Amino acid sequence: MTIEKNVDGCVATISLTGWLDTQSAPEFEAALVGLGQEVTSLVLDLKGLEYISSAGIRQIVSAYKKMNGALTVRNATEEVMDVFNMSGVSKKLNIE
Repeated sequence: MTIEKNVDGCVATISLTGWLDTQSAPEFEAALVGLGQEVTSLVLDLKGLEYISSAGIRQIVSAYKKMNGALTVRNATEEVMDVFNMSGVSKKLNIE
């Protein structure tokens, strides 16, 4: 998985490419931990995310909690949206 991070003031955008699974979830978690205190809103751009496992869902839910709900998911593929819908997290996340 490839992670690109961009911080603009209080908004961080993280773009994910590849697979967010058990092997790559710790890398995503490290990127989240590395966000500074000034970041109060997070945008996840999932245009390049091909696959997400339960470990990836867990990390996204963790990010949602860390941001106190100020998390937006953009450009999720149909496959990723299917997983979000089946797991029920699409009811909580702000998905554009």
